[in-house]
Amino acid sequence: MTATPLPGAAGSDDEPWLDDDAGRLVRPYTVSEGRTRPSAQLDLLTMVLATGERPDGYLGPEHTQVLRLCERPVSVAEIAAVIRQPAAVTKVVLSDLLDCGAVTTRGPIHLQEGPDPTDREVLEAVLDGLRSRL
Repeated sequence: MTATPLPGAAGSDDEPWLDDDAGRLVRPYTVSEGRTRPSAQLDLLTMVLATGERPDGYLGPEHTQVLRLCERPVSVAEIAAVIRQPAAVTKVVLSDLLDCGAVTTRGPIHLQEGPDPTDREVLEAVLDGLRSRL
């Protein structure tokens, strides 16, 4: 059994470890300290951006990794993919960072005006336009 750091770790002690046979050595529920519900309302399309504020005290390696990812706007779905955690765990980690002011979020922008994006006529018009291009 050989344990190796995840790609991109470059010798960092804050990165999760993998076992070549078993996979991730730290289980997801450990990352979120057993919590399953985030304190903030987030969906997979929510954009996250670091504020530059550093959290008081130690949060964990995933929190540090997420802060590095959020130097530019990034979606919750992208963050979950990069840190290799389920979306529910990622949302808990992001909630921790939101609660201490280290990140800010913006939910998906829904059009306030204009046609309903789920209107059948609008969807058929889009489909017709796509078919004419093919």
